[in-house]
Amino acid sequence: MTYRREELDLLSPSPGTRQSLVLHRFGRPGSAPKAYIQASMHADEIPAMMAAHHLLQLLAEAEKGGLVTGEIVLIPYANPIGLAQWVNDDHLGRHELRGGGNFNRDWPNLEPAVLAAVEGKLTQDPLQNVSLIRTALLAALKQRRIRHTLDSLKHSLMAESITADYVLDLHCDDNALLHLYTLPQHWAEIGDLAAELGAEVVLTDPGGPGGAFDEANSHPWIAVQERFPDHPIPAACFSTTVELRGEADVSDALGSQDAGAIFRYLVRRGLIGGATAAAPELKCGPTEIDACAVLRAPAAGILAYQVALGDQVTAGQVIAELIDPAADPGAERQAIRAEAPGLVFNLLAGKYVQAHHPIAKIAGKERTGAHLAYTGED
Repeated sequence: MTYRREELDLLSPSPGTRQSLVLHRFGRPGSAPKAYIQASMHADEIPAMMAAHHLLQLLAEAEKGGLVTGEIVLIPYANPIGLAQWVNDDHLGRHELRGGGNFNRDWPNLEPAVLAAVEGKLTQDPLQNVSLIRTALLAALKQRRIRHTLDSLKHSLMAESITADYVLDLHCDDNALLHLYTLPQHWAEIGDLAAELGAEVVLTDPGGPGGAFDEANSHPWIAVQERFPDHPIPAACFSTTVELRGEADVSDALGSQDAGAIFRYLVRRGLIGGATAAAPELKCGPTEIDACAVLRAPAAGILAYQVALGDQVTAGQVIAELIDPAADPGAERQAIRAEAPGLVFNLLAGKYVQAHHPIAKIAGKERTGAHLAYTGED
C-alpha cells in the first residue's frame, strides 16, 4: 500500500493560531497519469466536501486492492481559512474577510514566467516538452512571495495541482442544477465526466490568466501552445470546475452518487485499474460562456419566481417578479424577463435582494449582452 496522509501548515495569521491543509495521497509519487481533486475552495459549499468524503472511501478500497495505477491527490477541504470564518453565527466562506476577495479569483498567473523560461528550449519530443513546462511552472510558482495566509494557501494548492494531468475543483452553486465549467479545448476530456455526473449544463470559457483555480492550471498550456505552434505541446493539464448543485443539496445519497461518478472517470482515465461501463448518454452539449445569461434585480425587493430549476424558457418570458412591499397598490410588482431562450439552471435561494443582484442563470444558444462573467464578482 502506498496511501499517505499529510498535513501542510499554512502561514500563521497571528500568534497562537494554526491552519493546515490535509492531503490524501494514493498511488506511487511520480506515477502517471496524475489526478488532483480538491473540495470546497468556497468553504461554505458543503456538497463538495460530502462528495470528497465518499470518494475517499472508494479510493481507500481501490488502494487496498492494489488498483491505483496512477497518482491521486485528494484534498477534502481546500480552504481552512474560509472554514473558520464565522460572523454572528453565520458562516462566510466565499470571500476572505481579511480583504483578499473571492477565494476563487486572482490565482497566480504563471504564464509570463513560463513562456520566458521555455523559449529556445522546446524540442520536437512532446513528452520532453511536458516535463520542461512543468519544471518551469514549479519554478515560477516558487518565485512568488508569500506574504499572507491566503498566499500560502494558494501556493500549497497549486504546487500540487500544476503537475497533474487532471484537475477537478469541486464546488456547488447557491441553488442550481449540476453543471461544469471548463476550457472549450477540453470538452473531449471532460465530456464523459459530465455524462457520469449527470450534468445539465457545461459552460466552456476560454478564460485567461489571473482568474479561477481551474484556469490558472490549464491556461498556461494553451498560452505555450499558441506562442510556440511549431513544437508539439500537449494540453497536459485538463481542469474543470464542478458545481455539485446547490448549497442545500447535502446528503449521503448525493455524495455517494457524485463520488461514484468521479471514481468511474478515474478508472476510464487509467488512474485506477479495472473495467467500467461506457459513460451514460450526455444530457447536454457544451454551452459557450457568452450564451449564459445572468438576470439581475433592477432594484431592491422581494423575489417571487415564476419558473423552476430545469425549465426551458423563451425570450421575454417572466422569470421572476420583484416586489416592493411599500409601493402603491397596483405598482408593487416588476417583471424580470429572460432576454433569450434557454435552460434555467440557477435560481437564487434567498428571496430578498439588492439592486443589480444576480437572481437567475440561463444557459442558451445565443450570445447575450448579460453573459456570466466567470472571473468577475459572481
